[in-house]
Amino acid sequence: MPDLFEVVLGQRACRSFRDDDVSDELVLRCLEAATHAPSAENTQPWEFVVVRSAKQRAAIGGLMSSTWVGGARAVSAARLEPGLLADVEQGAQGGIAAAPVLVVVCGSSVRAFASTLPASVYPATQNLLLAAAALGLGSAMTTLAVHRRPELTALLSLPEHVEPMAVVPLGWPARPLGPPRREPASAKAHREVFGAGW
Repeated sequence: MPDLFEVVLGQRACRSFRDDDVSDELVLRCLEAATHAPSAENTQPWEFVVVRSAKQRAAIGGLMSSTWVGGARAVSAARLEPGLLADVEQGAQGGIAAAPVLVVVCGSSVRAFASTLPASVYPATQNLLLAAAALGLGSAMTTLAVHRRPELTALLSLPEHVEPMAVVPLGWPARPLGPPRREPASAKAHREVFGAGW
């Protein structure tokens, strides 16, 4: 098992996967890591819908694709460099839906205030991503499908109080991912007040 900092500093989005299956044991290890994230008042409001069915994955992929072509691509094209845009587009147009497992990460408004759901659900999602990386799996946090909440809710038979918040593909990367591109921490750190350099 790799060192924590090796995992944290090496984790990056994967949007292209091999056909090989991911065992329930590995999925459950990732979910167990997710459920050990901090949450507001320890409410643990996360819910995970694990989708393996090719039909269901294709339907979620269709929601992602329609959101992408319906406006998300135009927004991203103005902000992303061409190589990253092409990678994101490939993922949105079928690459992510081709992963053998899609985990739809949700939050329950019965267990937590709606205003605190992101502060609880997204740390759990990050733990899921880090666990996947530690196990050698590719993953990514995507939100395109959640922009089509009514359709995604119906597709997954979610009750009204369970809100879909992210879709995380899990699978074996189709190619080596390489290191993530990040600005140095010192460029983002400020001493005492904003603007005072590290």
